[in-house]
Amino acid sequence: MRRGRWWLWGALALALVLGVWWVGRVRIEPKSWLRVNLEGEYLEGELSPFARLAGRRAHTLAAVLSELAKAERDERIVGVLFRVRDLDLGWGKAQDLRRAITRLRERGKRTLAYVELERYGPNLEYYVASAADEVWVAPGTHAPFVGLAAEYLFLGGLFEKLGVALEYERIGKYKTAAESLAEKSMSDANREMSEALLESIHGQFVSDIAASRKMTPEELKAVIDQGPASPRELERGRLIDGAAFLDELLERERTPPIVELSTYSRVAPGDVGFEPQATFALVYGAGAVVTGGSGRPTSGPEMGSDALVEAFDEASKDPSIRAIVFRIDSPGGSPLASDLIWRAVRRARDKGKPVIASLSDIAASGGYYVATAADRIVAEPATLTGSIGVFVIRPVLGGALEKIGIHVESLTRGRHADLLLASRPLTPETRARVKADVQTIYRQFVSRVAEGRGLEPHAVNEVGRGRVWTGAQAKERGLVDALGGLREAVLEAKAAAGLAPDVDVVLVPYPAPKPLFVQVREALQGAAVARVDHAFQLAVPPGLRAAVDALAALPAGAPLLVPPVLAEVH
Repeated sequence: MRRGRWWLWGALALALVLGVWWVGRVRIEPKSWLRVNLEGEYLEGELSPFARLAGRRAHTLAAVLSELAKAERDERIVGVLFRVRDLDLGWGKAQDLRRAITRLRERGKRTLAYVELERYGPNLEYYVASAADEVWVAPGTHAPFVGLAAEYLFLGGLFEKLGVALEYERIGKYKTAAESLAEKSMSDANREMSEALLESIHGQFVSDIAASRKMTPEELKAVIDQGPASPRELERGRLIDGAAFLDELLERERTPPIVELSTYSRVAPGDVGFEPQATFALVYGAGAVVTGGSGRPTSGPEMGSDALVEAFDEASKDPSIRAIVFRIDSPGGSPLASDLIWRAVRRARDKGKPVIASLSDIAASGGYYVATAADRIVAEPATLTGSIGVFVIRPVLGGALEKIGIHVESLTRGRHADLLLASRPLTPETRARVKADVQTIYRQFVSRVAEGRGLEPHAVNEVGRGRVWTGAQAKERGLVDALGGLREAVLEAKAAAGLAPDVDVVLVPYPAPKPLFVQVREALQGAAVARVDHAFQLAVPPGLRAAVDALAALPAGAPLLVPPVLAEVH
């Protein structure tokens, strides 16, 4: 009887396992089309549980790219339909998505982009969509296509009205983050840099779209200057292939079997011929660079030095890891945290693990600092990088307090103790002390770049001084080694690990995610804070979000490695 029971329980367990396996399998019909909805926010790494509880929704870029890579090889998939709506991403990620669509075309897959938009300036969305074989829009589309624009906010007048004075020291005339907060207008250096960035991105925007639509750059510029908006105008300008409802478009393709991306994600890579021969670590460095752990996990990721040091140490000790891909999407932050992460990257290299830095939308200032420890740096042409410079800013609140009837008396011990006061300006001696600190950090930054890039310090200073470059500009100046996205970084890692370009590899995120119950517990504990934080983020004007995200988690009154407050290029 006992043996019979065990046999029965074993049979039931086996049936359950087989049932789960069978239910989990996905049957893909021959000549199927994969439908991919491109909309919303795309992140490097996973969104925190805090942010999800706050109502923030985002996709993982690497996951989408992985599914498209599977589709490249899947003979059952003959076409991919991209349904494009409002995108919340930068130009670097847009170029990564665009390149993935191009690879599908090169593998013989039909690609259609169906754009559903009704707002001014659908530049990023159209830029991504234009990589497809054909671009279609919904008949009700009215989205004027008028070129690129950027706005820069200067808050000096606001603080003046509030009675707040801002003292700052910076190294490099292009280190204009403090200028954006403390001044009332754009300096000549800021304008020079901003014009060059916009011109570089605009040049890529025009040349890439023109090539995809079989136009010359001059023809495309002439169309943009006409500001086409209606489907008829867009088609007449050769920007789209026509207007139709989605069901009509599918009928034109003889109503093929459609596979949703969420379903296709259950297809095992082995089913389409992936045979991994090696394992690479994928270390994410996203968000502001901070010392220790993440202090503000509600709105998104942070590059905490503890987590990054642990990730590189674990990956370097794992004998199964052949190389490390360091994916960076960060505006910088703490000089101390940046140097701790820099050292962890160097240690991994010293232990024989090649490290390739892959720069996403932005890897500037502290975000570039940590990249310089890698063997090679790969950036998108439109990545914002560089910004080798330092600044410190200090609010003087005495005037604001007097306006609301608060008088402050202060006492000090020590020649430079006034540095600890928020109510009065620094003495000339203390200001000189602060300037010396900033200069010391800048010299260290320059030396790290010079060492990592094989450049002389004076050459680094020439391209430094706080100036931000696009990836294309940075490559011309020796700050990056190659242009491309995550796929190209993996190819660089294969070469560094002595593997052939066509060898399949697995990317394993480091450090490993926390257990589910820990994530749930932390999310529940931070739920109320998360909702308040998310509401605050929605209330902040777009032009200030970069400043808020970069500065909110960083220590006040300390030297910072962050770039100028960069307005989004729309």
